Amino acid sequence: MKHQYVGDINDYRKYALLRALSAEGINSIGVCWMLTPSDGSSDGGKLAYLQQADRYRQFDPALFDILGHASAEPDRRRLQAIEESDTVTGASYFNEMLADDRIARAEFMERCSAQFRSADLIFFDPDNGLEVTLPKGRKNSSKYLYFDEVAGFYDDGKSVLVYQHFPRIERSTFIAHRTKQLRSAAKDCAIWAFTTAHVVFFLVIHPESPARLVIAALEASAHWEPAFVHGEHISTANN
Repeated sequence: MKHQYVGDINDYRKYALLRALSAEGINSIGVCWMLTPSDGSSDGGKLAYLQQADRYRQFDPALFDILGHASAEPDRRRLQAIEESDTVTGASYFNEMLADDRIARAEFMERCSAQFRSADLIFFDPDNGLEVTLPKGRKNSSKYLYFDEVAGFYDDGKSVLVYQHFPRIERSTFIAHRTKQLRSAAKDCAIWAFTTAHVVFFLVIHPESPARLVIAALEASAHWEPAFVHGEHISTANN
């Protein structure tokens, strides 16, 4: 995640999903921004939807207004605006900068885990998504979440939600591949895929998580029209 992304259309869908899974604070959510420095690019500029209130505000009016305010001026497009507005009811945030360095990264994850001991669900917001072939510790590895990190939090009894940008390949094949990898990292989990125009959010639910989190996932799956966010429970038969 970068400060420059705050308020764009992907952000709108992301917070709408987090708000639905939170169920007005019934489920405790920890947000790990996996914050990285601005790269000076135009990424994060997808703000035109904020000028189309008739089309987009209906999906979550309160959230739409929060993001419109946060995006109105460049110096407001910061994650603190999200944290301070209680966008996700009762959520806690881990907002340290994540470095590429392997040792620093391990320490980052340890501190994150300690902060979210009481969370029902931990959301990871990497720039790109789950790991590719880039080894941990190499340049730009901070843009990815690695499967051993998913496994570590899952083994601690946590359910996990992960942001994943779609690559330029067939989407159903990609989702099936990622789901298989997540099942290898998180044994006996239940998986939902929440797809949008540009990204997919993988929800990995631990079998010991409270039933209210599963209920929230089911309700979120049918909450919006598919063009905004489409949720689907991925059964083992689909893998």
